[in-house]
Amino acid sequence: MSIKVLVVDDSALIREVLTRMLSRDGDIDVVGTATDPIDAREKIKALNPDVVTLDIEMPNMNGLDFLDRLMRLRPTPVVMVSTLTKKGASETLLALELGAVDFVAKPSAEYEGGIEAFGAGLRDKIRAAARSDVRGRASRIEAPKVAIKTAAAPAGALIAIGASTGGVEAIRAVLVDMPLDCPPIVIAQHMPAGFTARFAARLDELCAITVVEAQDRMPLLPGHAYVARGGLHLRVERSSGQLKCRLSEDGLESGHRPSVDVLFESVAKVVGPMAVGAILTGMGRDGARGLKLMRDAGAYTLGQNQASALVYGMPRVAFEEGAVVEQAPIEAIAGRLAHALVKLKTAA
Repeated sequence: MSIKVLVVDDSALIREVLTRMLSRDGDIDVVGTATDPIDAREKIKALNPDVVTLDIEMPNMNGLDFLDRLMRLRPTPVVMVSTLTKKGASETLLALELGAVDFVAKPSAEYEGGIEAFGAGLRDKIRAAARSDVRGRASRIEAPKVAIKTAAAPAGALIAIGASTGGVEAIRAVLVDMPLDCPPIVIAQHMPAGFTARFAARLDELCAITVVEAQDRMPLLPGHAYVARGGLHLRVERSSGQLKCRLSEDGLESGHRPSVDVLFESVAKVVGPMAVGAILTGMGRDGARGLKLMRDAGAYTLGQNQASALVYGMPRVAFEEGAVVEQAPIEAIAGRLAHALVKLKTAA
């Protein structure tokens, strides 16, 4: 069965480009296009698409307003088509908070790897969106949370988190529960350049801890989280007795830059048994190898469980390859990490 897609954009050129790119491999069928949310509403009813691509700035109704209504009234996997601007990044992150599965930056002549790379990435995201559980997410009742008053971490401890599709909301769910005395947190989220600074700023607004976009040689401090910069790998190094961020632009790893595998592998080598790690929602297998190295080095490792993951891809591979000690729902992961840190301190 092919994946039925409705393309919603007021630009005839973008509608044509997206339709051509999506139809390339034969497993995705663009069943219709719409010029604005009013048109889209009627075509969603008539065509019942599996996935919708949605622009933000359109006539008659803002794409965000339409997305909000769609997710409340008829939850449907949505992939946003965004502009690479500061305003576009902010609106895209809001769209992900409202329930969009993922986003792509609008194709341009400057797109890294060219239009073919854009098309391949878009098709992969449509396939992941088609497998995502947006209806389950809309109806899911979260378990009551237990307040985490202290992380009680020993000196030298570190938390490492990796995610992809659905990770914006999953990472937020973990970080908002982390107390101010938590150890440094390093994060690899699959996201292009131009979006991670705003992502970190948005998390910083919502969380008690300080969240920043990682900079090269930035010291890792307690009560702080460091988001890998889009387009660069983030590693951890120990220099002059202090843990620091290291950024690099070397080749893609597991198909990504930043790569979760690259981050986790560095944590396994540098921090070893003083680390705790979590792999969250996402498509593909990035992170499984690195998390297995962390576990083999003595770190405590967690995977997000299938019931709470928007896309149970990366956590599934990590679980099947023996990289995780246990799986947990997203609302419990911060507590499990804190508990592991308590055990670390007791052992120390």
